[in-house]
Amino acid sequence: MTERAARRILSLWLPRLPTDAHSRRHPERRGHPLAAILAERGRLGVAAVNRGAEEAGVWPGMSLADARAIEPALAVFDADPESDARLLERIAGWCTRYTPWTAPDGPDGVALDITGCAHLFGGEAAMAADLTARLTAAGFESRLAMADTPAAAWALARFAAPSLTLPRCAGEGIQPSPGQRGRGGPAKREGGGNRADTLLSPLPVAALRLPAATVEGLAAVGLRRIGDLRALPRATLAARFGPELLRRLDQAYGRLDEPLSPRLPVPPHCARLALPEPITTAEAIAEALRRLLTALCAGLEKTGEGARRLLLELHRVDRRLEEAPQTLAIGTGHPVRRPDALMRLFAQKLDRVEPGPGLELMVLSATEAGPLAAAQAALDGGADGQPELAELMDRLGNRLGERAVLRLVPRQSWLPERSVAPASAFAAASGGALWPADRPRPVRLLAPPEPIEAMALLPDDPPSMFRWRGARHRVRRADGPERIAAEWWRRDGEPRDYYRIEDEAGRRFWVFRQGLYRPGVAALWFLHGFFG
Repeated sequence: MTERAARRILSLWLPRLPTDAHSRRHPERRGHPLAAILAERGRLGVAAVNRGAEEAGVWPGMSLADARAIEPALAVFDADPESDARLLERIAGWCTRYTPWTAPDGPDGVALDITGCAHLFGGEAAMAADLTARLTAAGFESRLAMADTPAAAWALARFAAPSLTLPRCAGEGIQPSPGQRGRGGPAKREGGGNRADTLLSPLPVAALRLPAATVEGLAAVGLRRIGDLRALPRATLAARFGPELLRRLDQAYGRLDEPLSPRLPVPPHCARLALPEPITTAEAIAEALRRLLTALCAGLEKTGEGARRLLLELHRVDRRLEEAPQTLAIGTGHPVRRPDALMRLFAQKLDRVEPGPGLELMVLSATEAGPLAAAQAALDGGADGQPELAELMDRLGNRLGERAVLRLVPRQSWLPERSVAPASAFAAASGGALWPADRPRPVRLLAPPEPIEAMALLPDDPPSMFRWRGARHRVRRADGPERIAAEWWRRDGEPRDYYRIEDEAGRRFWVFRQGLYRPGVAALWFLHGFFG
């Protein structure tokens, strides 16, 4: 049995997000000492600094007066935490080019679950190098680390030595997954000689994401490193500093699971294709899409499902952080998992793709799926159970828009004009009202019913003759009446007595008399539909 891939988390830290974002908007300030200031407790304090200000001795937390005394040439701007949060959200969305499982991590970080994704980019080291290079080109300083737990990755990215987190030294700073640990089997998670303990032990206790009061309390008794905590009894630590310390310690070493929630729901079925060389031609894009559809439909077949909605994301090599990838979306009126049928729907929209200098990544997701049982193949090798009408409906809907393709669905009402309602042909069928099967209904209805002049021998009899649109019809046969009353909650409706009648020429009509019989009041007759 194949061993399940170990969980791998990449923690991305953007230590100078506010100043980097400001320098992107004001390139003339790049390279000069720069600080973001924020009003706190009646004073202006430094919230963030760029590398030039840090090298001059300015640090976050200083007052603005002290910072200007240290560096008179310091340029300042007002910090905007809300704008920084929106930017971080866009960066987390941009990171979906590497994995669909991304989420902002605090005010200056992004967490990525890259389990099973690194091989698409040439391995973890190559993925880390590509991510860092793109952020650097965009003007953001970053540090990252990969580990088996979110807590360990977070700690290594922010507190490990730079040589342990830079991609060029990724072999030192990344905890190896089980498949990379050689033939001797997985490394132990416990003990002083394993890889996790070696990397985490030298880090300060603040790397465990503890409250400042707990960090200060640990430092007061000489416990400044994570390794110092490993030598002490757990009961003693819990009694002195509370259960939060042990929880964070267990999360870092993988003894306690820490869930990672993505920023957006992850589609249950997804296929990704990282292209070794950027593609620009329509033929190459179509071929790449066929490969994605084949892989996606294979996954749908394993779960007994078919796609109802598909979303194709196309990432260009020149895509910037603030830009969303190009997307193409298609929908079907019923679950489908035939690659050729889905490809014909996408083919109608591929001419909208603007590859520019080239596409480097394509992601296909089934955002909505439904159950689809296996169908018996026809004797000639073709596939049964995929009506041509349904495929035509899908093609029309994707070309003209879903609102342009409608179908009629039954509604809970006995009045004929209210018993049906238009609905999107792409909406899932509901198990509500059903068409009445015990009462004959005409194949064509008039909307609204048209008045006719009718003559009956007795007030409650069917008409013996009627005139409609200037033509006179003599009735040869009649059946009825069928009384249909308006819904009880409607006060303006009167009952109707419906008759199925046939004239001398063999034409069959559906007529009704409006209201109950009233002496001295002429009855109102209407033609509502035609049979045959």
